Amino acid sequence: MADDRGPVPYTRYRSKPPGLRERLRGEEAGLDELREREAPPPGRRGGAPLGRGGGGRLPRRIRPRRVLLWVVLALGAWLVLSLVLFLVSAQIERGKVSSEAKAALRSAGFPLTSANTILLLGSDARPAGSKEPGANPGGPSRSDTIMLWRVGGGHAARLSIPRDTVVDIPGHGQAKINAAYAYGGAALSIRTIEQYLGIPINHLVEVDFTNFPKLVDALGGVDVKTGRICSKINGGRENGGVTLDLSAGTNHLNGRQALALARTRKNSCNPAEDDLTRAKRQQQILSAMKGSLLSPMSFVRLPWISWYTPKTLHTDMGGPTLLGFFAAAAASGSPPVEVLKPSAYVTLPDGESALQVSDAEKQAAVRRFLDG
Repeated sequence: MADDRGPVPYTRYRSKPPGLRERLRGEEAGLDELREREAPPPGRRGGAPLGRGGGGRLPRRIRPRRVLLWVVLALGAWLVLSLVLFLVSAQIERGKVSSEAKAALRSAGFPLTSANTILLLGSDARPAGSKEPGANPGGPSRSDTIMLWRVGGGHAARLSIPRDTVVDIPGHGQAKINAAYAYGGAALSIRTIEQYLGIPINHLVEVDFTNFPKLVDALGGVDVKTGRICSKINGGRENGGVTLDLSAGTNHLNGRQALALARTRKNSCNPAEDDLTRAKRQQQILSAMKGSLLSPMSFVRLPWISWYTPKTLHTDMGGPTLLGFFAAAAASGSPPVEVLKPSAYVTLPDGESALQVSDAEKQAAVRRFLDG
């Protein structure tokens, strides 16, 4: 039976562009296909061999750049720690210099960039119970070591003054130069030396012999070239002191031995030695300490060196200025050793024998020191 309604109309539908959901489904299908392509072969799971307990992650490669970064950070932390210890120790020790001594000093620029003259003093004060001949553990101590050091602004010079040199001490007349320390401490020593040599003194360093061995040990000891030396300090080993028996040549010394060598006045193996010889040896010890400080191994010991250095050197200089002094001393190299040479022996009113330096020798030594 025919349909009287006629042909069914045909409707054409235009397809819409794929929506967000369809696109995401297509991307998921593409990812599935990519996973199938990169799937591990049979017998392996997640990229790790079966039966080896692997979690599927490949081990992280150690990158040289990362290792270098950690090394740099560790070295930086070591340096910062050393700097902090040095500054704290220097600030503590700065208070041990008398206000009179600070007032006697002349102002100057920063030691690294400007010429500065530093006076180094080491007294003959000894710990209680000391048996060393010539020491004065009870009464006023005399300056055992007297040395001027000029650094900064391209200068490098050192001048030692023998402790028995006769001078005019303000308010006390003629006496050995080391007596100025006993009469009026570092302040009178500064005024006496300035008057005697005509050299303005900018900073003071007093060596603390109690902590001196600790600093030398922190440096790992020092190498000093000596002649044959036989001496007993503080009564020798049998009395709790130190006995030195050094062969001619280079000797490696620990802290106690270095201090004993610096104090040695009488060398029984060479009786001809005198105070001038001792002054030269003290210069050698300072140079050896400087060499140890610049050695690569000193970096390992740097925090200990930083702590004990200010404790060994009581000074008016604060931490930054003291750092500038050490930097200037390191940059100056090793200037030649200069010792004031006496021209005659004189007898003082108290009957003591003293050394007299001629005006010509004194002026020549001062000129070389200031030009150095």
